[in-house]
Amino acid sequence: MQNIEIKKPLANNHISVDCVLMGFDGEQLRVLLLRRTGEEDGQAFHDMKLPGSLIYQDEDLDDAARRVLLELTGLKSVKLVQFKAFGSRDRTKNPKDVHWLERAMQARVERIVTIAYWSLLKIDRTLVNNLDRYQAEWVALPEVKDLAFDHNQIISEALSYVRQYVEFNPAALFDLLPRKFTAAQLRKLYERVYGKEIDVRNFHKKILLMDYVVPLDEWEQGVAHRAARYYRFDRVQYNKGRK
Repeated sequence: MQNIEIKKPLANNHISVDCVLMGFDGEQLRVLLLRRTGEEDGQAFHDMKLPGSLIYQDEDLDDAARRVLLELTGLKSVKLVQFKAFGSRDRTKNPKDVHWLERAMQARVERIVTIAYWSLLKIDRTLVNNLDRYQAEWVALPEVKDLAFDHNQIISEALSYVRQYVEFNPAALFDLLPRKFTAAQLRKLYERVYGKEIDVRNFHKKILLMDYVVPLDEWEQGVAHRAARYYRFDRVQYNKGRK
């Protein structure tokens, strides 16, 4: 029986995509990062990076970003927003980054322009369990350390774009919450996205003005504090208000 060699698609060594995937665990806004291991000057190193890839010669930018997301999470129907190109000549000034990438791609790497995308994802058990084989984990934004390449800058600018986006499309934030949520969870999410504390009383007044945030006849169970009421997001009502 003849062996059939499966050829890898040819990559473009000068253009890549990087994806800033954000989730909310009820307390912290988190970003999905990949653990990276390598060796430089005979010393092993371990750090983290954003999910990303050089694009293939036969694929569009959006297709490359969707491929990265699919391979990592198994998710297909997810909104990915392209927000900026990063093309500084210093992106690949660190020899450690260049050597790691050349070993990973088995090709010479010089200057690389990356096109960055962001997406808001629910953190659920299925998604978390699928990440182990990719050496990936959700890291709270305040705990993100020095990342490969210019990925810290990319995350910072992604958050700025998310803030602008949800200012005009607040429904996007509800993609991060469970089907039913408390006012405290919603307030904490706003605080984490905007990076500032919000007065509890004023926020409850704000919720009353959101006719698409519907109170349920359900309360928390088995909690030590006063049980909080649950709410749900009504997309139909939200869309009506947008017209």
